[in-house]
Amino acid sequence: MIKSSLHEFADRVLESKRISEYDVRILQRSILADGIASREEVDVLVALDRAVGTAHPAWAAYLTGAVVEFVVWTSRPTGIVDADTARWLTASLGCGAGPTETAARIAFEVVKEAERTDEIMLAFAMRAAQGRQPREEAGETDVLAKFAA
Repeated sequence: MIKSSLHEFADRVLESKRISEYDVRILQRSILADGIASREEVDVLVALDRAVGTAHPAWAAYLTGAVVEFVVWTSRPTGIVDADTARWLTASLGCGAGPTETAARIAFEVVKEAERTDEIMLAFAMRAAQGRQPREEAGETDVLAKFAA
């Protein structure tokens, strides 16, 4: 279950179809001041990323950092993305239609930050990196290839 304040935030953002710098600050300082607490909260935030038309650049940085912190360091086992977590996260990030740019970045950063990552997560991150813009693709694919070896 998600906090009512996050639910109200999501409703407001969906209505406006944009995430402002102010919205990001509210999430950081008030609604999720202690970080993301559940998979459901991640799912809501990833869905918002997909649904909004415009987002302040601070949104992608915040969402990426918050999800990585939750998946890699808050969830157990710490530092490890197991098969169950990888299946859940790739389903949330991909949402059947493929990842957004921010979701692809989250996948890459999770693989990069985790001490050990299930192959489902690694394959998803590699596919997402290949679908991104060329300047990012080369560097991220090279880094991900090291994990696959």
